[in-house]
Amino acid sequence: MQPIIIVLIILVVLVFIALVKTIQVIPQASAAIVERFGRYTRTLNAGLNIVVPFIDSIRNRIDLREQVVPFPPQPVITQDNLVVNIDTVIYYQVTDARAATYEVASYIQAIEQLTVTTLRNIIGGMDLERTLTSREEINAALRGVLDEATGKWGIRVNRVELKAIEPPTSIQDSMEKQMRADRDKRAAILQAEGVRQSEILRAEGEKQSSILRAEGEAKAAALRAEGEAQAIRTVFESIHAGDADQKLLAYQYLQMLPKIAEGDANKLWIVPSEIGDALKGLSGAMGNFGPLGGSPTGFNPQNTGKGAPETGSGSERREQPPID
Repeated sequence: MQPIIIVLIILVVLVFIALVKTIQVIPQASAAIVERFGRYTRTLNAGLNIVVPFIDSIRNRIDLREQVVPFPPQPVITQDNLVVNIDTVIYYQVTDARAATYEVASYIQAIEQLTVTTLRNIIGGMDLERTLTSREEINAALRGVLDEATGKWGIRVNRVELKAIEPPTSIQDSMEKQMRADRDKRAAILQAEGVRQSEILRAEGEKQSSILRAEGEAKAAALRAEGEAQAIRTVFESIHAGDADQKLLAYQYLQMLPKIAEGDANKLWIVPSEIGDALKGLSGAMGNFGPLGGSPTGFNPQNTGKGAPETGSGSERREQPPID
């Protein structure tokens, strides 16, 4: 009885294992390679698949989604004999599971080595400055070479990116100094242009203010001269309208003399030569108002027309010379 139970248990276990090996569930975006007695038979796609147990075997399961693989920094020599370390990132996708399994032993390692050799060929024809500024060109060249070489492996390279380009430390220090010098130069140029522009604007402002000031002074002087001319014209017209004689003018002239001497700073003042004529006219006018019944004292009838005063009887007439 017991041997029969043991046999039944063994049969149940074998049936369960056979069912497990027969039914294969492949996830979405995946594929499986089926071999029969070590030879490729077919490729299982996503979904439920039936295989022959103990005869068919699944060798490899491959992810068909796009994969991202970063590669470690690789030393590369440029055209000007400088060693730079370059990090690369590869975006690839398996398009043929059978070719990816049987055409190359390890497509990840093959892509990495192909990337390194291609990168060295490309960078070897560029100098350091072009290498640092031509990432798009390097990426396009890498992608073209890798896509062509990996096509027979069932791999499609979608994109290649240079993650970092690190030149030597000495070159980095030199580049930093150069960039600092360029920044200082640009700052000095901008500061000089600012000072120049401010000086130009200040000069233009001073020029405009000088022009406006000169125009204002010219207009003020013209208005002042016009006012003085109008005042002189008014006085002249008033004098002619009043029909003033020489005696009145001489009297007004003498009245203005004290005003000329006014002020503490007027220590020296000049009497014009015409003051003698004014005094003669005034003395003549005053002599006409002398005592009745005779000639006034100091009046010479022979000089009546001239109006010259005398100092007294028997005295010599003396005239004050004009002061220039």
